[in-house]
Amino acid sequence: MNVSRTINPPRPANGPRRSSLVRKIVVLTTAVAALAVALTGLIAWQTAAHGAEQRERDQLTRQATVLSRLPVLSEALFNGAQALAGPNGVQLAVIAPDGTVSGTASPAVDRVSKSALLTGEPVSTTGILGGRDVLLVGQPGVRGGAVVLTEPYTVVTENTNQIRRNVIAPLVFGMLGAALAGALLARRIARPLVTAAQIAHRLADGERGVPAPVDGPRETADIGRALNVLDEALARSENRQREFLLSVSHDLRTPLTALQGYAEALADGLIEPERVPEVGGILADETRRLDRFLGDLLDLARLEADDFRLDVAPADLRALLSEAAAFWTGLCARHGIDLRLERPDGPVVVATDAFRVRQLIDGLVQNALRVAPEGAPLVLAVRAAGPGGGAELQVRDGGPGLTEDDVRIAFEHGALHERYRGTRPVGSGLGLAIAHRLTGRLGAVIHVEGHGPEGGASFTVTLPPAPAAG
Repeated sequence: MNVSRTINPPRPANGPRRSSLVRKIVVLTTAVAALAVALTGLIAWQTAAHGAEQRERDQLTRQATVLSRLPVLSEALFNGAQALAGPNGVQLAVIAPDGTVSGTASPAVDRVSKSALLTGEPVSTTGILGGRDVLLVGQPGVRGGAVVLTEPYTVVTENTNQIRRNVIAPLVFGMLGAALAGALLARRIARPLVTAAQIAHRLADGERGVPAPVDGPRETADIGRALNVLDEALARSENRQREFLLSVSHDLRTPLTALQGYAEALADGLIEPERVPEVGGILADETRRLDRFLGDLLDLARLEADDFRLDVAPADLRALLSEAAAFWTGLCARHGIDLRLERPDGPVVVATDAFRVRQLIDGLVQNALRVAPEGAPLVLAVRAAGPGGGAELQVRDGGPGLTEDDVRIAFEHGALHERYRGTRPVGSGLGLAIAHRLTGRLGAVIHVEGHGPEGGASFTVTLPPAPAAG
């Protein structure tokens, strides 16, 4: 693929530097991960104490259940209490069937717990032993009485702290892993966008023929296809502009060459006295031709300007078309053109710029008059557009008409001029481009048919009741 490049001035800075998409995604995913970690840690922190306490109660319950199934709750239980407790500080109390409480844990057994155990109900509660909080679990014996075990609450606190310490590391690693995953995801998401931005910058710098990838997700593929379409459109537009400038330079050089040649001949005395009026007429014609061409260029430039002004006021298009027909009648008669006027009986009023509408009509008539052969008709028509308001203007001729391909490019700068320069009369190549741009400025729409009722081209301009604001 051929790559063309033009030199453009550097792009101005567009405000303050913005943070990249990758950084934003990383920050966002890290923030989400941190929030999830914080919520998870908060829940784990709260449930750690409950879980540790429940585990110790379950363990005491199993031990008490085993002891309560012994056939006799005797002094032998006290002899093995220390071995049973071990380093975790579990203490034992025995409640006899008559309610007598014995054992190292007996101070922790209150009246409510003792009554419940003697009626055969297990107990799981808290108590105070030696001035410290303890877990208290009791199980009724198989032959009456009960067994009570206690454990210092400090054991639960230690287990809770251990669980919390064990949770911190996984949470931290989880957050770091989420941040890493976010960074990888961000790079993957942003890569096609970065590529698209680089291609757009290359296009903005004047480089053409830059292929954009169209793979990946649907959205990024759409961006790639849009950039490829833009690249092709820019290349076509620049080629048309280049061809147009070449055509303009040729059209300027032709009258200038004639003017220069005759001027030099006059200066050198090479023109016979009897031919001076003839040469003067040629110089005047070439000067007028050059003036018309430069006028068309200026009109087109004005229409492209942002400050182009319209003087909008109610205008009777029927009267405006009649004035145009009166102006062109003499010229049409000299060329043998049959000028016809189609108009309703009553006025056709819209809010528009009458001067610009007349300019539009004159341009289309001049274009038709140039190609219509002697004896051919040229029709100016106006009618109301319909119940919604507005109006339609038509300029139809009996000339050679336009092909479908001509219709497609009719309003491009110099397109028809370049195509028919050697086969039919042509103007500056700007008339239809001016008509199209002027129609848009008026808030109207222009449509062309290659062959109208009279056999030649038919141009229809649909004007709204009033131009759109702005």
